[in-house]
Amino acid sequence: MMKGGEYERVLRYLDEDGDGKISACELRNRIGMLGGEVGLREAEMVVAAVDSDGDGFLCLEDLVKMMEGVEEEEKVKDLREAFDLYDRERCGFITPKALKRMLKKLGESKSMDQCRAMIARFDLNGDGMLSFEEFRVMMN
Repeated sequence: MMKGGEYERVLRYLDEDGDGKISACELRNRIGMLGGEVGLREAEMVVAAVDSDGDGFLCLEDLVKMMEGVEEEEKVKDLREAFDLYDRERCGFITPKALKRMLKKLGESKSMDQCRAMIARFDLNGDGMLSFEEFRVMMN
């Protein structure tokens, strides 16, 4: 996660005219300079989605909210990939059997009872399995 000063540096970079706010056009231009490709309409949609005061520009708070949202999406995506390694049957849950199998692949041998106990610590609904949401809680 970025620190406050880093967000301010990003704002200054994106803010071509130095007015302290980022327009859709500035956003598009600067992303293009970084090698990305964003159309004006897409940039306008991003600004509209995050613009907290409705002035058509992104202020520092908006930029922080937007960038932290992207970071959170990436974390969720990474967690989903990790969850899917355990959920080999694609049932949407990590069972004690699936946990035992994955731990064995990772070189850690656990009994079925140990796997049940590991799951029970984060099994919020008591069904004996971990859902993706329970897995997220466990990983945080």
